[in-house]
Amino acid sequence: MRGSERQHNLWYDRLRPAWSPTLSHDATNKNNLLLLVQLRWLAVCGQIITILFVGFGLGVDLPFLPMALILMALVALNVFSLLRARSQSALTNTELFIQLLLDVATLTAQLYLSGGATNPFISLYLLQVTLGAVLLQPWSSWALVALTALCFILLSLFFQPLALPHLHEGGLLQLHIQGMFFCFVLTAGLVVLFLIRASSNLRARDARLADLRQQSAEEHHIVRMGLLASGAAHELGTPLATLSVILNDWKRMPLFSKEPELTEEITEMQGQLARCKAIVSGILMSSGEARGEGMVRTTVTGFFDDLVAEWRASRSPRHLVFQNGFTPDAAIVSDLSLKQVIFNVLDNAHEESPSWMKVVTMRQGDNLQLTVTDVGKGFSQEMLAEIGRPYRSSKGRPGGGLGLFLVVNVVRKLSGTVSARNRPEGGASVTLELPLSSLSVKGSGNGH
Repeated sequence: MRGSERQHNLWYDRLRPAWSPTLSHDATNKNNLLLLVQLRWLAVCGQIITILFVGFGLGVDLPFLPMALILMALVALNVFSLLRARSQSALTNTELFIQLLLDVATLTAQLYLSGGATNPFISLYLLQVTLGAVLLQPWSSWALVALTALCFILLSLFFQPLALPHLHEGGLLQLHIQGMFFCFVLTAGLVVLFLIRASSNLRARDARLADLRQQSAEEHHIVRMGLLASGAAHELGTPLATLSVILNDWKRMPLFSKEPELTEEITEMQGQLARCKAIVSGILMSSGEARGEGMVRTTVTGFFDDLVAEWRASRSPRHLVFQNGFTPDAAIVSDLSLKQVIFNVLDNAHEESPSWMKVVTMRQGDNLQLTVTDVGKGFSQEMLAEIGRPYRSSKGRPGGGLGLFLVVNVVRKLSGTVSARNRPEGGASVTLELPLSSLSVKGSGNGH
């Protein structure tokens, strides 16, 4: 059991996803903070327009200087919030709570300077409570409710009364109703705008989490297959070694040495046996054993020249066109897992199109691009839609589709992409694109 557990840990370290729900939640918090910043800019513009209209349009004597200072503080808070949203550190619920508390504080200060609870814009507290209910955890949302209620009570007791123009009672009531109407329109518009955007952020987060869960399930599937493969490789080691000894003994026996045909067949069997042992060694290296031996420092051009030459020698395709157009060359570190991934793509193309295939490598900025083209029957639309899903294959045999599934997941682990398409003139092409940083000596520390 200890050997099995060790293999499991090695495979899991190589293939586990570099994500967590916490990271996705932090991204949602930062998106919501940016949305809060946008609403705050609207609030600043709305307050400026309202203050100017009430002060100069209605002739109400307002304390312009203190109100301007509060607006400047709100602008400074917004600038700080923008910088915070772009930082790398996680954004917590407490920080969002403090952001909304500062919004409540500035609103309370403006209301204190403009009539307190008699100001029709006091219902803007409901906007703060709505934001808190969506953005914050339950305890902080209820705390915000309690604080805004307390501010309402205090503003009904302590405030600076407004010097309103001399209007009769009906005129004052009409002015108050107009203020309430504008406040209602403003609050309703901002609430709808915020809820639509916040809901979009939440849906995007849920979709991202669903993709990550699917990716995690696929990578754990690879771990299980890796355990099976490495276990089978261990079990096959002994009988292969026994067969190798027997064939060597047979080749030295006079009975066989006198028969040239038998000797030739024994030599062929030894060659095939050596290939089987190489495959078993490759499986063990890819699963983590002899790991240092499996990693090779090379260049992109040298890697693909050697890889295609080896594949051509072992598979003997009828017609293979190879164009190594990667320039300028770059140093990389490769191991057997990367080599096996590309072998899988070449094997699939050769099986589908044994008469002709083409392999092209090129450089696209800081990425390596490999395209394998064939003249087979191509992919079905269902296959194109589910490229890289396990057991999705048009070959109709048990285990079909695992090769491309492994290709997609290993390439994704290296921060690359795999795409497939059908060619208009017939056949299909599969393109692998890998960032050179993930193949470099520095990047190989985590990727290999």
